[in-house]
Amino acid sequence: MLLALVFGTIFVTVFGALTFFVLSENRLQSHNAASANAFSLAEAGLEYYRWFLAHYPDDTQNGTGQPGPYVVNYNDPEGGLAGTFTLTINGNESCGELTSVDIESTGTATGTPSASRTLTARYARPSVGTYSYILNDSVWAGADRIIFGPYHSNGGINMDGTANSPVTSSLSEWNCTGSYGCSPSDPDAPGVTGDGPNQYLWDYPKPQIPFDDIAADFGPLKTLAQAEGLYYPRFSTSTATTTEQYWRGYRLVFNANDTVTVYRVDDISSVSVTPINPADGSTDWATITDDDLYETRTLPSDCGLIFVEDHVWVEGTIPSKVTLVAANVINANIKPNAYLVNNIQYEVTDGTDGLTLIAANNVLISPDAPNTMTLHGIFIAQGGAFGMNAYACNGAAKTGTLTILGTTVSSKRTGTKWTSTCNGFNKGFQNRVDSYDRRIAADPPPFTPVVSDDYAFVDWREE
Repeated sequence: MLLALVFGTIFVTVFGALTFFVLSENRLQSHNAASANAFSLAEAGLEYYRWFLAHYPDDTQNGTGQPGPYVVNYNDPEGGLAGTFTLTINGNESCGELTSVDIESTGTATGTPSASRTLTARYARPSVGTYSYILNDSVWAGADRIIFGPYHSNGGINMDGTANSPVTSSLSEWNCTGSYGCSPSDPDAPGVTGDGPNQYLWDYPKPQIPFDDIAADFGPLKTLAQAEGLYYPRFSTSTATTTEQYWRGYRLVFNANDTVTVYRVDDISSVSVTPINPADGSTDWATITDDDLYETRTLPSDCGLIFVEDHVWVEGTIPSKVTLVAANVINANIKPNAYLVNNIQYEVTDGTDGLTLIAANNVLISPDAPNTMTLHGIFIAQGGAFGMNAYACNGAAKTGTLTILGTTVSSKRTGTKWTSTCNGFNKGFQNRVDSYDRRIAADPPPFTPVVSDDYAFVDWREE
């Protein structure tokens, strides 16, 4: 009897534990299955609203005319009601235009409300901000370069730097000369060549990114800036590029208190250079010798667009989402440059602040820029080049590092370091670090050019 009681107790204990384990595993399996179903339902919600926006691009109210959230039943053709997805839709606007749509979708399987899953996505046209570099010309990335983010050229690429993301060229082969770092010259160089590491990331030929398609339309931007943003007209009447008057313009200093201080550039000095843009002459007018305070303005909170119909010098702390355009609509023969005269940094780098700078011609780093320079933003030289001219030894060699957080778009070959030297240093910056900004890629400043007219999910995550 005693043995029966002992072994009976052991059996009941083991059987009870085993039963509890089996039931717990069953509940866990049921919960996981319900959670997976809820995830699928949440995905179905995102896909549904992507379909809806493809047919009704400006409707962020699910066709109801009423604010959400919107609960939608999802039926399985074979099993009846599979569950629901609940949608919360928020449209993002700038200057009165819808720029992107944020979609939150919560999926809940039938009978298991506790196993809901929530996904969020941003629906927009992919902008140039999804790249670190987009070039319309062949280029040489030197050995000191460190690049994070996709790097694309419609020409050939000699990649001696360290690229940690895809490097793509639109050419299958090209003539890589000594100017591009090939020694000896290689008339049949592959689309991407060089001594850089991570060559498994190199890919060519890839489709071109047409610069005509990503070019900003300056006329409507000027009209919109005059109506809702900030506009500054050209104050020089000279059209002769050999005169100082032609090269005058405005200096803009962005401030952390949501203002921009504007100066009129009254006097500039000229120096002889080797230009980064071969179309330019050998005279550089980037150095300001005198400017006068023009005004300080508060940046419009609902339309961060500034249009300057003149050359512009830029520096400061970017306190919000701003697009700055330097272009002349009145006279097509006037092609303004943008000069980066000092550090340009976001007040915060969590995606709240952003800068897109579009110049009709060049975006150039001025000779009096700091030796170590930080640039935050999307910099677009629509018809010219991004870079730094080769100056004489006074101010030509920057002994530090140029760090760019954002994107560089250049119609012509870029360059911020030269093979010629001054006092033992190369002209330009000794080291360069480029990182695309993932947060700005998903939510760029207004009117940032896009690389595709097709809307897509530019950001996707689970809450």
